Amino acid sequence: MRPLSAGLFGLALALAAGHGAAAQEWPDRPVTLIVPFPAGAAVDTLARAIANVASEQLGKQFIVDNRTGAGGNIGGAAVAKAPADGYTMLFGTPAPIAMNRLMYKNLPYDSERDFTPVVLVAKSPLIIAAKLDLPAKTFGELIAYAKANPGKVNVGHPGKGTLGNITAELTQQFTGVTMGSVPYRGSAPLMTDLLSGQVDLAMDFMPTYVPLVLDRKIRALAVTTSQRAKQLPDVPTTQEAGFKFEASAWYAIVAPTGTPPDIVKKMNGVVNAFLASDKGKAILEQNALQAVGGPPEILKAFIDSELAKWRPVIEAAKISM
Repeated sequence: MRPLSAGLFGLALALAAGHGAAAQEWPDRPVTLIVPFPAGAAVDTLARAIANVASEQLGKQFIVDNRTGAGGNIGGAAVAKAPADGYTMLFGTPAPIAMNRLMYKNLPYDSERDFTPVVLVAKSPLIIAAKLDLPAKTFGELIAYAKANPGKVNVGHPGKGTLGNITAELTQQFTGVTMGSVPYRGSAPLMTDLLSGQVDLAMDFMPTYVPLVLDRKIRALAVTTSQRAKQLPDVPTTQEAGFKFEASAWYAIVAPTGTPPDIVKKMNGVVNAFLASDKGKAILEQNALQAVGGPPEILKAFIDSELAKWRPVIEAAKISM
């Protein structure tokens, strides 16, 4: 038994040494960051900026691969099923990383089981924007107007199951109002109808609406984070209006479960350095994003809190895909 034990111990040491060496040498070939949404979106812009920095710092190319469709599930599944070797990671949003598991009955992967957190990159408020001729000029006035006119106010969002959709449901559940729900296929057609007055409100990710607010083509009633957005400093938060709820868009990197911790740590360090740099700060400000960063544990705790917050909202609204 002693020779057998010694042999097994030696094998374990050899495997551990090999594992550590592989992680230390990473990357020795191109790394793919899968973005589960189209090119040009805020998440894609941020992913490409980080890919460029990672390529410069780590000496190998980081490639952004847009795998769109099914609310982010196609890209999410591709990463979940990829080898856990650090060469395929997901640069995603709440839907494929967390929320979709609460809404899709036949999700081809389990985000909690199949992903390991790398870093929470940034957050962004959602905006509650109104057409210019809506009688309500503030978020408080909107709630009062909707209560006085139940079902007559309609709210557009960029699609069933999106964060805009479940934020609209949260708003109604929290305030006790009833509004019509108008799903769109993305933000572009929603903005077009808001500008033309075909829809009363939009609840959506903030960045694409900022120019329209500044040009006074639409009215921003509130942002949904606890602090005002730097890009729209005059727009109050929902909490300032007395409604204590918060909804944030967020952007994060996850890797297949089993990815070596040293690789996770190295990628985490690259992103944190980017967020602290002048270049990183400028890109975030241009896209109305707020840096987060920190260790992987920050992302893990944040995902857990998001699931706990949104699960009852989604169940009460019966949002099922």
